Amino acid sequence: MERLISLFGLFALMFMAWMASRDRKHINARLILTGLLFQCVFAFIVFKLSAGVVIFSWLNDAALKVISFAKEGIYFVFGPLAISPGETGPMGETSPGFILAFQVLPSIIFFSALVSLLYYLKIIPAIIRVFAKVFTYLMRISGAEALCASGNIFVGVESALTVRPYIQDMTRSELCTVLTVGMGTIASTVLALYVGFLHREFPSIAGHLISASVISAPAAIIMSKLVMPETEKPKTLGVSVQVEQDSRSSTWIESIIIGANDGVKLCVGIIALLLAFLGLLSMFNWFLGFLGAKVFGIGLSLQIILQYIYYPITLIMGIPLQDAGSIATLLGERTIVTEVVAYQHLHQLIKDGIVTNPRSITIASYALCGFAHIASLAIFVGGFSALAPNRAKDLAQLGFRALYAATLACLMTGCIAGLFA
Repeated sequence: MERLISLFGLFALMFMAWMASRDRKHINARLILTGLLFQCVFAFIVFKLSAGVVIFSWLNDAALKVISFAKEGIYFVFGPLAISPGETGPMGETSPGFILAFQVLPSIIFFSALVSLLYYLKIIPAIIRVFAKVFTYLMRISGAEALCASGNIFVGVESALTVRPYIQDMTRSELCTVLTVGMGTIASTVLALYVGFLHREFPSIAGHLISASVISAPAAIIMSKLVMPETEKPKTLGVSVQVEQDSRSSTWIESIIIGANDGVKLCVGIIALLLAFLGLLSMFNWFLGFLGAKVFGIGLSLQIILQYIYYPITLIMGIPLQDAGSIATLLGERTIVTEVVAYQHLHQLIKDGIVTNPRSITIASYALCGFAHIASLAIFVGGFSALAPNRAKDLAQLGFRALYAATLACLMTGCIAGLFA
């Protein structure tokens, strides 16, 4: 029964995207069906196929092992402050408690350096090309869209660099798609951040996040093409385009240095966003609380408002009734204060025994797996506009439409997880 609810939710979310469509008569049915097929086959392999479960477990263990390597450098720099709760240091030190800045965020620097090295060694570009060919020929989208969507499985706004030569000639539908896949997926560079929150309470979280990253890409393409159907003819339609290599690195050592420096910028950016958005949210909630008490006689906050909005959506995703309110709050938090806060609070809900159902935890982990929030809207629109200034107006006009599609794509990924969990 719960899986049937998730199946219903899958089509309900696509209906929500279609209702907001700019052109409801030009929906590409082949793209929708093949995208759904890709997601379902991949999820079936991950959740149900014995060989897929083995590979999934291996990927999970491999990711956790790589994160353990990152902790070596973190401990060397920060000492006992880097020890997570429940763990002991090399000298038997105990954890001083959870400290985000010292125990989780620095792993981003290591992952950024690793991704940069793998990019220089042409390992990641080769994988991106495989996914790009699958999306191009299976879903019949343009080569530039497919390349950007594939790149977003591994990197964030940097994926714009892979299609830099094509941005200024993209159709509005293509621009909406590249923005949507950017906000509807996560980058491998921040994978360790979310794993750091949840791996003790949810040991298989690393594998699930890898799975969610792959499933989210076609989900974002589907939602984007429902919201902004293609009515023009893209220049790279049905054509495989090449990954543009990062010209900043001339040696493997330089790639590590550049990747580490990019990781530092990303860490500082995340810290800045959390400081700013959490502070502004607190101020806004104070105003809402004051207004609610004086005018309506009730406690009011932005989280409460968004919880009511997301509550029916959590139910149609297949979240059990007893957990729907808590997960709806997390989805609301992701929208306004990023997925970082939402994943941290999911960890706290599991730790405190408020959310214990494995189905709820799995669906929430998939549904939160994306940059679908206000902050990333500015980041992605600004990033693409910097590469193609002549398209800045179009990108700005498409921004909120793409954010809506990206949010639905993340929720769709949650439904896919609910269908097979």
